[in-house]
This record gives sequence, structure tokens and C-alpha cells, in this order.
Amino acid sequence: MKQSFSKRSTMTEIAAKAGVSIPTVSRVLHQRPDVAPETRKRVEQLLEEHGLLQRHAKKLSRKEHSGIVDMLFPGFDSMYSFEIARGVEEVLARTDRRLAISSTHHSLELEQHWMSKIQNSPSDGAILVLAHGEPRRFDPLHRHNIPFVVVDHAGELGPDTPSVGATNWLGGRTATEYLISLGHRQIAVITGPTTLPCSQDRVAGYRSALETAGLPVRPDYICLGDFSPDSGYTQTNVLLDLSDPPTAIFAGSDEQANGVYRALRDRGLSIPDDMSVIGFDDVPTASIVTPDLTTIRQPLREMGRVATTMLLHLINEEPLDSVRVELTTNLIVRNSCQSLNDANRKERP
Repeated sequence: MKQSFSKRSTMTEIAAKAGVSIPTVSRVLHQRPDVAPETRKRVEQLLEEHGLLQRHAKKLSRKEHSGIVDMLFPGFDSMYSFEIARGVEEVLARTDRRLAISSTHHSLELEQHWMSKIQNSPSDGAILVLAHGEPRRFDPLHRHNIPFVVVDHAGELGPDTPSVGATNWLGGRTATEYLISLGHRQIAVITGPTTLPCSQDRVAGYRSALETAGLPVRPDYICLGDFSPDSGYTQTNVLLDLSDPPTAIFAGSDEQANGVYRALRDRGLSIPDDMSVIGFDDVPTASIVTPDLTTIRQPLREMGRVATTMLLHLINEEPLDSVRVELTTNLIVRNSCQSLNDANRKERP
């Protein structure tokens, strides 16, 4: 089946042809008694022509009351995943459904294997975090009438694929503009995987802020990472070895910023006196590292809550207000950034 957002369009068409309201079409589809016989017959004929009667019957026979919501993550190696899961659990706690969590361990092959297994599982629906690939990879879920919502997608999405994300471009621009406002002109960025739209958008926001300020976008200041602490550590050392190193580093994630911190300390450099550092996500550890990390808050828990609310609507065959939801990011100022004019900069080794 198509997601209920598409089904809403079909039911609207049926209602118009039958000369009735959409709620009347829904009552016929769900075999409610309060519909006149002639009207019921007319609507049922149209429902059958559009294949909705058959799909609805198949869905009911397959999984009427499983009570299980599946959730697929790329891995459990960061606070990012746990924060989204907390949001999902907050919503499901108010229902009679329970959560089943799986991981692909960052493997596209394992994601495809999970897709094949869920077709025969008693799942009411699924939440896919950073799901790979093109729209056709979701075809097994469509074919088996499994509603789903994608969070922070990692590939192309069809126009009818429900998804939740954040304003990554705005977040990247805001982080860079903040550093510029502190007087920094030599600002580096350590990216996430270049295949991820969220990473691409953050770097695009970084570029936009520099260009708007009339500052050059230096290729040697754009270091490729993977959001991990190790990539933050490695790429910070690359930046420090430049003949003209940056005065500030924008880490693509808070986890990555942990690696930046470690590299700077290994070099005997102080944050923020010798280097300003800004992260992205605002996971719980951002406020307890020393110094506490200035970062861009990505509303991870809220993303989980919104995705779960959307999924419950789809499970109940209710229309969505919007098939795409993008939650705003915002700057959280702490103590890891400093005005360049105020900093007592040490001579780098």
C-alpha cells in the first residue's frame, strides 16, 4: 500500500465520485453500520475499483493487534541513537504498543536483510533512522502494508514517504556565523559522511556563512570525517599541521567534537584560549565535558516523538498533516568558543 498520506488523496477522489464526505468513505471502508444501503453499495464499488477494499482486508487479516513497533538504527555507538529512541519511547509509553529495536551496524546489506525479515514479522509499523537508498528500497514495506516513517534520511525519498528531519543547513550556517561574530576568519569544518544529506547540508550552511561574510572557502579547512570521535581526533591533527592552521573548528557532531578536544589537549592547546570549538546535536555529554561545549541543538528526542506520532496516525489509517516534517535547530552557547580578540593565543608547537 501507499502510505496514508497518498491514500487520503484516493479517498478524496472516491468521496467526490460518490457524492459523499470523506468520513462516510472511511465508515464504509471500516464496515461501520451508520451508512445508508444505497450509499454503502456505491462507495464499496468505488473502493473495490481502487483496490482499497482488498488492501484493507489484507491488512486486517495480517496484523490486527500485534502491538509491536519496529525501529531500525545504523548503530548504537553514539548518543544520537539513544536520544531519538528516548523520544519514541516517550510516545509509545502512552499507548499499549511496545518497541523492538534493531541495528544494521552501518551495513547496507544488513539493512536490506532486515527489510526482508520484517515482511513476515508481526509489526504494526516501523521507524527507520538514517535509512539508506532510493525510494524503491522501501517497496517491501509498501507491498506488505507496513506503515513507516524515516528519520534523518540517508538517501533519496519518494514524494509520499513520511519523514522527519532537522534544519541542518540552517544549523551549519548558524554555527559558522557565530564563530564569525567572535572575530574568527580562519574557520575549519570536520564533516560527517559525504553521502548523508544531513552532513551535506551542514557543510553547505558553513559555506554559505563564509561566502556571505566575504570570507574564502578554503578546501584545506574542509576535512572529511564520519561523525566519530576518531575522525575528529585525526582531522584536528591534520588541521594543526597546516602552515596556517584555523582559529576555530566546527565539528559535524558532538561525538566528533570529543575527538577534537582530545587532539587539542594532546598538543598542549587550551579550549577556547588556543582554539574555539563548536559541535552539532547537543547530546547530554555536551554539557558535562570541560569546557562545556557550545553546539547546535538538533532536537533528537523531539524528532523521535514526532516520527512516532506520525507512525501512529498511519497505523490507524489517519491522514498526516504533512508528509515531511523539519524541526528547527538552534545555537546553544556554552564555554568552548571565545572572541578572537580576547584570547591569549599560545604559540603552537
